[in-house]
Amino acid sequence: MDLKDLDYVFKPSSVAIVGASRNPEKIGHVILKNLINSGYGGKIYPVNIHGGTILGHKVYKSISDIPGDIDLMVVVVPAKYVNDVIKEAGEKGVRAAVVITAGFKEIGGEGVERERKLDELVSKYGIRLIGPNCLGVIDTYTPLNTTFAHIMARKGRIAFISQSGAMCTAVLDWAYESHIGFSKIVSMGNKTQTDELQLIEYLADDPQTKAILLYVESIDNGQDFIEKAREVTKKKPILVLKGGITEAGAKAAISHTGALAGRFEAYNAAFKKAGVIMASDVSELFDYAVALSTQPASRGEIAVLSNAGGLCILTADQLVKRGLKLAIFSDETIKKLRKSLPPTAAIYNPVDIVGDADKQRYLSTLKILLSDPNVSTVICLLAPTALIDPYELAEGITEIKKSYPDKAIITAFVGGPVFKRAREFLMEHGIPYYDMTIRAVNSAYALNKYREIKDRKPCRYVTVHDVDNVYGAELIRRVRLDGRNVLMEHEAKELMKAYGIPVPKSYLAKSPIDAVSAAEYIGYPVVLKIASPDILHKTDIGGVKVGLRDSEEVEDAFDEIIMNARKLAPKARIYGVLVEKMVSTGVEAIIGVTKDLQFGHMMMFGMGGVYTELFRDVSFSILPICREEAIEMIKETKLYHILRGYRGLDVMDVEKTLDVLLRINQLIRDFPEIVELDINPLSIYKSGEGVMALDVKIVLSKE
Repeated sequence: MDLKDLDYVFKPSSVAIVGASRNPEKIGHVILKNLINSGYGGKIYPVNIHGGTILGHKVYKSISDIPGDIDLMVVVVPAKYVNDVIKEAGEKGVRAAVVITAGFKEIGGEGVERERKLDELVSKYGIRLIGPNCLGVIDTYTPLNTTFAHIMARKGRIAFISQSGAMCTAVLDWAYESHIGFSKIVSMGNKTQTDELQLIEYLADDPQTKAILLYVESIDNGQDFIEKAREVTKKKPILVLKGGITEAGAKAAISHTGALAGRFEAYNAAFKKAGVIMASDVSELFDYAVALSTQPASRGEIAVLSNAGGLCILTADQLVKRGLKLAIFSDETIKKLRKSLPPTAAIYNPVDIVGDADKQRYLSTLKILLSDPNVSTVICLLAPTALIDPYELAEGITEIKKSYPDKAIITAFVGGPVFKRAREFLMEHGIPYYDMTIRAVNSAYALNKYREIKDRKPCRYVTVHDVDNVYGAELIRRVRLDGRNVLMEHEAKELMKAYGIPVPKSYLAKSPIDAVSAAEYIGYPVVLKIASPDILHKTDIGGVKVGLRDSEEVEDAFDEIIMNARKLAPKARIYGVLVEKMVSTGVEAIIGVTKDLQFGHMMMFGMGGVYTELFRDVSFSILPICREEAIEMIKETKLYHILRGYRGLDVMDVEKTLDVLLRINQLIRDFPEIVELDINPLSIYKSGEGVMALDVKIVLSKE
């Protein structure tokens, strides 16, 4: 359906309430009352089979009895009657419906079939649907309130989309007290037809909305969400609070990647790729939103101004922890500060104008900081004293901001009731106000993060051509024909070779004699490993022998490995023993891939070896990735600092490591049936000496 149909939801010329009630304790009464009290100026049609009047409005016995056209219908009848109402509305020509009623797929059983029929009917009649099982919709600019919430939202520039109706009511109450306003509030409910993807596309062009907030518990069309959100975030910020992120991902994962890649990692990687900023709780979500809906996105050069040294120190520490930078003032700014402030003041950022400061000293210092070309954001801190009237200071800050529209001002007045009037004034005039320094710092982080997102260059996905995908296809075909979906190590390494990723020389031996011949051809010392698709953790059953230096050691090791495998994994299929050249190890990394149900393939990079899961120094990205995203993955880990020669260590071959990431990316593009892949460790050698995949695991889909 056309997204313009959502105009009928937010800007209807007429609204019918089907299930309107005379009983003040019924939802149908509350919604009608909220619609009237919101100041809605269109036609209102209550519908109830008993007719009469409710709250001064004539009640119609059915949708069909209403004489005029209906843009929006709000449905609050019992679930078993909803589809009959939708059918009647479709024949009447109703353009949109908000179904408040619960009792659909969320209850299972007959509810699932009821919702399937609902979807079928709205599609047949071209009705734009919100819900079912939702709180309703608010638009403060129409104005319109079709919810059964106890309060109407303040007018503002934030759009809030929620999968949870209860979250909407909680946020409404909290935001009203905090003087936070909204442009629109949408409770999506079961998302039968209209989901967060369609809503953010619509809101991207909504002139009343400056920031889009989401509370979601699931995203059904993951790749579409990433693609569309990337487009929208170039216009305005999207902030998200994700519910239900702690459940482990692939329970039966056989790789390190699968074990580490849970729901949080998948959603976090998806949001990062989409340019969506993720918040950890409701307070942080709205701290971000207040700043982004009122202030310009900043480059990150932050000045801190306060009348209290302790607040300065605390804020500076918090800025550093969030990865933000304090601005270095120009010589001209230092001269002005030195001239205008007392000798006891701190002038080098944070700027402490000391406790005896009055309003004039505070505001003149703020002007100096905003005029510095190195400053893009000023965090204004205030501790209560008898020398500064907070309300008068708020008026002054607001007036100064008019002269600096391209710079951000964030306030944190740390105290209690004494700041109530100042808080209300600042929020009403578009200056973010917070009662704690950390909340101001979080907001500065959001402004800086969104600037990075807006400045991000388009990702150009490059095809790696020097790969043998024909051989790769044949290898996978043979594995399938063998009735397996797990590649043995020598097969996985053959696939790596086909894609230009170095691996040690190896040979699959069927007997001790074969093993000795292979070792002498490859050259001592060698490593022997059991070759079985059913034994993935070879060391656990004594299936690996290292440092073998002559034929006798190789023969003994072969026999011992086979014996251990038959004893400890009696049902495992054994294809022989892999004889492999023992190579020196460099810095150990891990590169992995797993397939997420919502977002598709996800790549992992980080610290490898036996401590991978202990240290969890890894980063994730949704595939496909471009070169810039691959570089970002590497830089996000602590391992990167080691590779760059941390504290005198050798500089390692980062460029070849990057090349492996891009080749694995190509491998997954060519063979999306790969659902798990681990290279662990990838041994990274000195700069110019390359890399080598020492152990590789690959799992295919089960078709």
